[in-house]
Amino acid sequence: MQHPHTPAPSDTSRKPRRGRRLAATVAALAAVAGFGTLAGPGAHAADNPYERGPAPTVASIEALRGPYAVSETSVSSLVVTGFGGGTVYYPTSTSDGTFGAIAVSPGYTGTQSSIAWLGPRLASQGFVVFTIDTLTTLDQPDSRGRQLLAALDYLTERSSVRSRIDSSRLGVMGHSMGGGGSLEAAKSRPSLQAAIPMTPWNLDKTWPEVSTPTLIFGADADTIAPVASHAEPFYGSLPSGTDRAYLELNNATHFAPNSSNTTIAKYSVSWLKRFIDNDTRYEQFLCPLPSPSLAIDEYRGNCPHRS
Repeated sequence: MQHPHTPAPSDTSRKPRRGRRLAATVAALAAVAGFGTLAGPGAHAADNPYERGPAPTVASIEALRGPYAVSETSVSSLVVTGFGGGTVYYPTSTSDGTFGAIAVSPGYTGTQSSIAWLGPRLASQGFVVFTIDTLTTLDQPDSRGRQLLAALDYLTERSSVRSRIDSSRLGVMGHSMGGGGSLEAAKSRPSLQAAIPMTPWNLDKTWPEVSTPTLIFGADADTIAPVASHAEPFYGSLPSGTDRAYLELNNATHFAPNSSNTTIAKYSVSWLKRFIDNDTRYEQFLCPLPSPSLAIDEYRGNCPHRS
């Protein structure tokens, strides 16, 4: 039934042509204004549903904390299988929807405490981060790779934060043998969106099977996993068609990833945002390639591919 105050369809058709043109012009201006608003900080969600947080700056990616408040929960080894438990760090708010998730492995003889600083630092930028303990501190890289995947499966299927996670947007990180393990995980599960081996160690030197976007951190003064026999050949063996980068930390040792490190955080955030969140706002920090500096001895890589 027609509402008494609603013009009949024929009334609209009788609107003067000039009025229709004026209405069209107003609508067009409104659309332009709307697109202008969408181009503002943190407003690309219409184009990219995975985008989270405000537009980045150098200061924001170097900051000790990002825009999200973070909560954490401990996961006992008694309630999981395939790895040794750990700590989950996650954005407290659910108003932005789900987040990508990252599992992080410590190195040989290490525990989650050695990589704990990455938990709140990355989670505050808009990720769920699981810093794990391994089954034993002596586990080799292939085992650590399997444990990273088991941790991601627990996160997305059984954890108390599973409803906050987009299970299609996952990544892995690791230090030393855990870094070697992150390559193993990416090789085993090509659906991973990002891998970040930090001063990695592995007896396997070639990774032509890896298609996951991979950022490798080396350290120029590393005597445990010297870059010439670990990080550099790992990077060089990745397929040229894979999004890849190699950042060699200047005046740094094998243990640089075990304490708060602005360079590691800055480029890890940029890499994870670009490839887990598909957020092209972070390409500016990866392309053109960063130049050598007091913090960076060398950087190699390709600019991120556009799909």
